Amino acid sequence: MQRLIEYIKMIKPKVDSYISKVLEGEPAKLYEAARHLPLKGGKRLRPALLILVARALGGEEEEAIPAAASVELLHNFTLVHDDIMDRDEMRRGVPTVHVLYGEPLAILAGDLLYAKAYEALLSTQKAPELVKKMTEYLTWAGVTVAEGQAMDMMFEERWDVSEDEYLEMIAKKTGALFGACGAIGALVAEKPEYAEKMREFGVILGKAFQIKDDILSLVGDEKVTGKPKYNDLREGKRTLLVIRALRSLPPEEAEELKRILSKEEKSLEELEKAASLIMKSKALDYALKVAEELENRAREILSEIEVVDKEAMDLINELLDFAVKREF
Repeated sequence: MQRLIEYIKMIKPKVDSYISKVLEGEPAKLYEAARHLPLKGGKRLRPALLILVARALGGEEEEAIPAAASVELLHNFTLVHDDIMDRDEMRRGVPTVHVLYGEPLAILAGDLLYAKAYEALLSTQKAPELVKKMTEYLTWAGVTVAEGQAMDMMFEERWDVSEDEYLEMIAKKTGALFGACGAIGALVAEKPEYAEKMREFGVILGKAFQIKDDILSLVGDEKVTGKPKYNDLREGKRTLLVIRALRSLPPEEAEELKRILSKEEKSLEELEKAASLIMKSKALDYALKVAEELENRAREILSEIEVVDKEAMDLINELLDFAVKREF
């Protein structure tokens, strides 16, 4: 995956420069708050996917930069509002926007990021019908992410969430924006016939990515991930790990897991107990298996693509590998 990491390092300044240009304006404090999260790191996987899909199908890297900046702006909008809803205090190893600037300005900063995503996308130098189609995919992603986020919240009120419901939720919450990257990348390359196939690929990639995120929340090193360990357990999230553990544990241990997850405030000892119950249930191995099955399906889709730039397609395959095997 070293080639992928080097490639992202190379395109990141181009995407970030475009984001910085878009996020200039008055009042200065609003724009400062809007810039805080986008320019404090992040993996840039979504812009990388969009650019690489465009390249793989015969498009030019430079032509894809505005659209790549657009999806990163939309992604950061969701993170700013997500952090407010979850009361998260840290992201990417720095304080969240609402901690630094207060909730009202953080909400406005998120709104600004959302609007600026469209401003960036609409500056893409392509035929109007292609830009229209790109805008439709970005809008679909924005709507679908909101639906997935709502499902995620509503699941916290239920103990009977099924694995299929969870997979639908992450397809919306995480998969949709990756899906939009795949589709928009195809449109930048002027290959609309591949837009739906690459959207499907992106959604599957996003699902595998989210399952790995859930796993890292349980067993990852927060110095590496930049996120607090056990955050999903702290918030009582119905992840695939929790859903599987509740099905697999003996009744008394399943009830103990429910009791801990239901508490408003959880001690570190309780979080560690919940984590140990999940580990005991073998839910971790199961979740990894599901992520690998998704990875295999995504590779099948890639095998159906007529590739123009083989190096770009190799990097897309590395990105898929990274989504499932990463440690951050």
